[in-house]
Amino acid sequence: MALSEVNNDRGELRILENLDELRTDLADYIAELSEAAVKERGVFAIALSGGSLIDLMGKLCEAPYNKTVDWAKWYIFWADERVVAKNHSDSNYKLAKDGLLSKVPIVPSHVHSINDSVSAEEAADEYMFVIRQLVKTRMVSVSDISDCPKFDLILLGMGPDGHIASLFPNHSALDETDEWVRAKQRRCIWQLIISDLTAHHCLLG
Repeated sequence: MALSEVNNDRGELRILENLDELRTDLADYIAELSEAAVKERGVFAIALSGGSLIDLMGKLCEAPYNKTVDWAKWYIFWADERVVAKNHSDSNYKLAKDGLLSKVPIVPSHVHSINDSVSAEEAADEYMFVIRQLVKTRMVSVSDISDCPKFDLILLGMGPDGHIASLFPNHSALDETDEWVRAKQRRCIWQLIISDLTAHHCLLG
């Protein structure tokens, strides 16, 4: 049971008693959004980040979620990724594959990871192109107020220094308004994370 819950026009804040309760609450939340999106559009487009997030999603690999979630309708993206090999210990793709994707029946072609064989700038450009094509076919929805993609859910964690998806407080990347994906050192990161790019966002801190 949540120790505290606040709802207002900026969203909902839940403070939970322990990590196990958080894992269950998060699994319920994701499963409900997935069911609603599949019922409405036939697909569920979700963007992940790294850190402890995948571990917190672990309940989805257990009953009843592993049987009741329509995994074949999931399309997976990343809000933050390092340009390293997919089997590298720093890869958010590897983190997600080991902790979630290999344990549930997600269609491999629905998993959209970055191209790790090119530069960060090229990988960002390619990723944006892939997303644009999926927006055209409506596998990913489009924003009502712009031509930006609108994911059904973007899941983010917050670091102790306040960074989200490799976006640090006061960094110049926060001022970007034109590009959906941007290279930052050896990472590809989404811009406009909380505004046009999502129907729902969940920030865990």
